[in-house]
Amino acid sequence: MDIRLSSCFIAVDDHDKALAFYGDVLGLEVRNDVGFEGMRWVTVGPPAQPDVEIVLEPPLANPNASPEDRRVMAELLAKGMLRGVIFSTDDCDATFEHIRDSGADVLQEPIDQPYGVRDCAFRDPAGNMLRFAQRRGE
Repeated sequence: MDIRLSSCFIAVDDHDKALAFYGDVLGLEVRNDVGFEGMRWVTVGPPAQPDVEIVLEPPLANPNASPEDRRVMAELLAKGMLRGVIFSTDDCDATFEHIRDSGADVLQEPIDQPYGVRDCAFRDPAGNMLRFAQRRGE
C-alpha cells in the first residue's frame, strides 16, 4: 500500500493576512484561490513539495451554519485551539530568527526536545500554532 499526504487544512479568518504570512514569510507558493458561496479557499505549498498542499479555509466552511456555531468557531480560532501544522527545516535557529523578525507571535524559542528534534513554535495571523522542527544531527 502506498499512502502519501496530499492536503491538510488550516482555518484562517483573513486570507490576505494569511497569504502575506504563508507566502511572504514562509515562502510557500499559492497554487489555487477559489471563491464559493461567499467563502474563499486558498491552497499553498512548499515549492520543493509539489504534491503537498495546505488549504487555507474559512473557520466554518458551511454556509448553513448557525450564528452560534460561527461564534464558537471564531472563539476557538482566536484561542489557537483549531489545527496546527509541523514543518521540517534544516536549520531551526535560522528559521526561528527569520520568522521572529517578521513580527510573528512567538510561542516557543528553539529547544532540543527529548524525542529527537530541535523545534520552535509560532502563531500564524489567525492564531493557529505552527511548529518548525529540525531532526537532531542534521
